[in-house]
Amino acid sequence: MVMSIARFNMIQPGLEPIEMSARYQAFVDMAEFAEQHGFSTITLEEHHGAENGWSCSPLAMACMVFARTKRIGVSISALLVPQHHPVRLAEDIAVADLLSGGGRLSIITGLGYRPSEYHLLDREWKRRGKLLDEALDVMLAAWTGEPFDYKGETVRVTPVPISKPHPQLLIGGTSPASARRAARLGLPFFPAAHLPDLEALYNDELAANGKTGLCIMPAPNTTLNFIHEDPDQAWAELGQYFFNEASVYAAWQPPSNKSAVKSAAGNPAELREEGIYRVLSPQEAIDELQGAGDFAFMTHHPLCGGMPIDEGWRSLQLYADSVLPALG
Repeated sequence: MVMSIARFNMIQPGLEPIEMSARYQAFVDMAEFAEQHGFSTITLEEHHGAENGWSCSPLAMACMVFARTKRIGVSISALLVPQHHPVRLAEDIAVADLLSGGGRLSIITGLGYRPSEYHLLDREWKRRGKLLDEALDVMLAAWTGEPFDYKGETVRVTPVPISKPHPQLLIGGTSPASARRAARLGLPFFPAAHLPDLEALYNDELAANGKTGLCIMPAPNTTLNFIHEDPDQAWAELGQYFFNEASVYAAWQPPSNKSAVKSAAGNPAELREEGIYRVLSPQEAIDELQGAGDFAFMTHHPLCGGMPIDEGWRSLQLYADSVLPALG
């Protein structure tokens, strides 16, 4: 059975509020549609002060999904934990988990790589690693429901999550420090790219800490997909939307930063050739997924780069009507 994932990051070049409102409403409708057609997961993201409106409130968006659905999971990849107050974040995650009914929320922690976001949110860029460590300790203590020491006083945080011992929490990153952090806490590790050496370090550190864990790593070739009857036509008419997203994301990345979806393309044609962003015909999607056998999965990106909402619906409907039924 194919695992279908839908990605949403709410890009809206121009930031026109009426259009952005329609995009957020369409996102919730699409999440409900995705559940009705067997999708397993909605993935959400976090950035702040983005010139294209890249989503800043993934926990609020997760709650929108949970309010409209019963089964589908939500993965926030990544939640920029050091940019939040840790107690407030523990409360918000607990509320989202309660609204989900438990077991549907997955958080991948991230440090972030844009100093401007730290400045905007009045957080210390140079202390980001320590801020993450402090926040993780606070959240894990808060979710027990028991009193704990916080800055010299005994506190207790309510409510507590329904998921036990806490909502799924993974440590993201691409540095040795991130692998060591995950191993020290005995938490799953989610590298942002295919980095086998980092997985090996994580496993070594788990053993050294007497912990068990799990590394969930992207495949060597990660793709973001859109479905259209005529891929050539789609690239000609819609390619700029894919490039809108890819170029902004690439411009944010420090040269040393690693990401499974970091593009080096200079225009839509180069982006198509690169193969991270793809437009597939229904038959191409069917052939690929059938060839993958038990490991078949596809990440669908219907509103990519400010894609017109009706085009996003067209792609999602094609996937549901023409691809999934052929897979049994």
